[in-house]
Amino acid sequence: MSLIQSFKLVLSPPHRAATPFLLAGSLVGLLGRATPWRPTRLLGNAGIAFTAFCLYFFRDPKRVPPPRTDLVLASADGRITSIALVTPPAALEMGHTPVWRVSTFLSVLNVHINRMPAAGEVTKIAYHAGKFLNASLDKASEHNERNELRLTLPDGRNIGVVQIAGLIARRILCFVEEGDRVEAGERFGLIRFGSRTDVYLPPGVEPLVVEGQTMVGGETVLAKL
Repeated sequence: MSLIQSFKLVLSPPHRAATPFLLAGSLVGLLGRATPWRPTRLLGNAGIAFTAFCLYFFRDPKRVPPPRTDLVLASADGRITSIALVTPPAALEMGHTPVWRVSTFLSVLNVHINRMPAAGEVTKIAYHAGKFLNASLDKASEHNERNELRLTLPDGRNIGVVQIAGLIARRILCFVEEGDRVEAGERFGLIRFGSRTDVYLPPGVEPLVVEGQTMVGGETVLAKL
């Protein structure tokens, strides 16, 4: 990545989900700095710092998906922490045959916009309340708060995508509904603040990535259909 591209990533405009946080932080910052009392001014500085953090955390850079329709793309930025053959989540009704699950961990420094791994129709969404364990742990797939989506491809095969809350994440946002038709790389959700995204590949499809690899949501190729 060039220096210019790095600056563009950091300076990307925030997603609209940041609006209430930016307004609150800015208000605290302005009011705090406008008073002569030291404790209030310190609070104002904290408000300014919080606003700056939110501008960084909620950044929403433009992504350019590959122009091919036979690929599965990364659904999130971050680092792959696990690649395993597992049974898909029961709520997604994708059968009991083990498939490859690629788990991407998002730190607070990563872009947190979730993107569709392929084009198709959202045919199932299942939300589960749960715990807030470290999202990098394997058991987070079953115990943590999560939102599960089933994406049905034009050929009838299914891909599962699961948004998982982490230690300090307390809110999963999903921008799509059942019946929506989506494109590869399209934004579909966001998790605040620090999380994990799992992608369940169709049966017989093997991942083209390895554990420890860094993902770019909407651009990195996970597998070939």
